[in-house]
Amino acid sequence: MTALQGYTLADLTTFRVGGPIDRFVRATSEEEMIAEVREADADGTPLLVIGGGSNILACDKRFEGLVIQDGRCEITVVEDGPTVCVRATAGTTWDVLVAWTVEEGFSGLEALSGIPGTVGASPVQNIGAYGQDVSATLKEVRAWDRDARRVVTLSREDLQLSYRHSVLKESLTTPQPSGRVYGPTGRWVVLSATFALPRSEMSAPVLYGELACHLGVEVGEVAPAAKVREAVLALRRGKGMVLDSADHDTWSAGSFFTNPILSDEAAAALPEGAPRFPAGDGWVKTSAAWLIAHAGFPKGFAVEEGAPASLSTRHVLALTNRGGASSRDVLALAHRVRDGVREAFGVDLVPEPVTVGVTW
Repeated sequence: MTALQGYTLADLTTFRVGGPIDRFVRATSEEEMIAEVREADADGTPLLVIGGGSNILACDKRFEGLVIQDGRCEITVVEDGPTVCVRATAGTTWDVLVAWTVEEGFSGLEALSGIPGTVGASPVQNIGAYGQDVSATLKEVRAWDRDARRVVTLSREDLQLSYRHSVLKESLTTPQPSGRVYGPTGRWVVLSATFALPRSEMSAPVLYGELACHLGVEVGEVAPAAKVREAVLALRRGKGMVLDSADHDTWSAGSFFTNPILSDEAAAALPEGAPRFPAGDGWVKTSAAWLIAHAGFPKGFAVEEGAPASLSTRHVLALTNRGGASSRDVLALAHRVRDGVREAFGVDLVPEPVTVGVTW
């Protein structure tokens, strides 16, 4: 285990926003991870387990607690056959895992290429993009249960994965059987995740129209998984959604708002051109990006000229740090966009990032 000095949460998050840290450690084994979490919980020390920091908006004040990062990057085939079970430690960079599976001839993760962050965070948000999400391939996670004080295995069914949601994420804000509310890291600390992937050079069915068009296939058809990965990375780069330290459009938490899930009645009240996608009995998903753009917020919008936070110049769904932004700057922009969409369409946008010391 390595204790690191002088780090701030701005150093550890892709938003590059956040204050100093009382104590920051990088664990090199599962045993070290568990020991640090147990000690923090026993002492009542606030705890933040951080991966790539790509879905966090942190306060500028000092984090008076422990920040721990899983320093392990291990990928193992645990079951072989037509369907291969691949286990990755929580600290493994997500795109490293995706690239490895494509190179090894396993399909199912290729449309999730380029998403920042780590494997440990992937089931918390049920990360997804371009028609795929983690729930389609995730088999199980091993996790430290802070309530039960033991290692547990949670199946895909146990995790109750849905659009950008899981029981892991729910435990950030919901009291657990012990009565504790565990945020900003929830009840379960993911140690590893196992994915069940077909052994195939061909992709899973391409379900997203923009991606299918880019590949020259019909929606529902397959393509070489390596080609799908290349296409997704190209599309994401065009939207400023692949991390690049020289590109301020990537100084963000990716898509800041989730796509609203509306009742049939509420969806019917939207303008005729608003996107509508079936989301289960009586529910319809619409596009947060469409609502933002049509509420009068163009690419690059800022609350005032020269403000250090603005919408991306390439994608209105991303809030970005143009250099020197504080959490207050980001919140001012987020609130302006949220209020404008509510006034224009009567829809409340919900932020996607986990907040640390920030009140939405």
